[in-house]
Amino acid sequence: MTKAPRPAISIAPDQHADDSPTLSKGQRAFNALIKQIENRRKRLADWEATTVQFQRRYASEFLPLERTRTELHIRMVRSLDQVYEHDGFTKAERRTISALIIELSSDLVDEDPGLKVLYNKYSGTDFDREAAMQAAEMKSRLEAALGVDLGDDTDVHSQEALLQRARAHIAQRAEKKAAVASKREARRAARKKSPKQLAAEARAEDEQAQTSLSIREVYRKLASALHPDRETDPQERDRKTRLMQRVNEAYAKNNLLQLIELQLELEHIDQRTINQISEARLTHYNQILKDQVRELDRQIHRVETTFRYTYGYQRFEAMPPDAVLQKLDTDIAVLREHVRNIEHDLAAFDDFKDVRRMLKSRTATD
Repeated sequence: MTKAPRPAISIAPDQHADDSPTLSKGQRAFNALIKQIENRRKRLADWEATTVQFQRRYASEFLPLERTRTELHIRMVRSLDQVYEHDGFTKAERRTISALIIELSSDLVDEDPGLKVLYNKYSGTDFDREAAMQAAEMKSRLEAALGVDLGDDTDVHSQEALLQRARAHIAQRAEKKAAVASKREARRAARKKSPKQLAAEARAEDEQAQTSLSIREVYRKLASALHPDRETDPQERDRKTRLMQRVNEAYAKNNLLQLIELQLELEHIDQRTINQISEARLTHYNQILKDQVRELDRQIHRVETTFRYTYGYQRFEAMPPDAVLQKLDTDIAVLREHVRNIEHDLAAFDDFKDVRRMLKSRTATD
């Protein structure tokens, strides 16, 4: 069953005798806020739909190709090691083979720890010792930048562990700063307030109370009309129960627009009612709608940030939902091409001449 489209909410202009439509400042703000909410709802819905499609294709297409590429690269390293001593290679070709083994094996050690032996053999160094030196250098830089001691335990001898420890220190520092700021604000609030400050706080509290009252009135009207316990017909009781759940959810989130949409859907109000919302009521409604816009912005930010960190996209890269699947298409196509190229290179190991041609082509592209 296709879900009925959500009724559009807006205040229609009042037509005067000269047919020039006019809206008050509050009415224009109301319409603008409704439009902003609709745009953000669409972006959030687009992100949610896109994420589902992306996850399905990422798991079924991208990850298998990435595993295949890794396995083929491991085969490539071992095949290069097997042919290295062939008498037909020149010194330059052996240097190329050695460089390829070092480059590939250093990236693949996490996937196949046995490749450390080959890395050490062709680099003339020790992989673990180099990793420890790099971690020590990173540790020194992080400690200098953050002004902290990251410790000397075994767990911080890898770069990833160091980054995690540094993030923990940054988070702790942020929490301490927030706690200090909170105490400072509490001390400031505890000081004796001037009559002007007290009056401003009273106005703010009154405005908040009026705003809460405005949304509570809409909720009460819906709740009164939909109360399922008053129904004797089982089907109607079930229908009202479902609707009441939507009303309660909207009220719990201070979602004024959804409550008004439910009023329209249930024909408790009409366009004329919306057009005649008083200026005083619009002032409170607009404040609630501004809060909804901010909350939707926070939701969108959370969705986008989670997606970027989960799939390794650049943190500050502009990335609308419709571009995500296009980016995945490109990444999958590139991976397929990589796999084909590696398979072609591995096929060259059946013939020594083909191996030399493969090494020559790799040297030319470097």
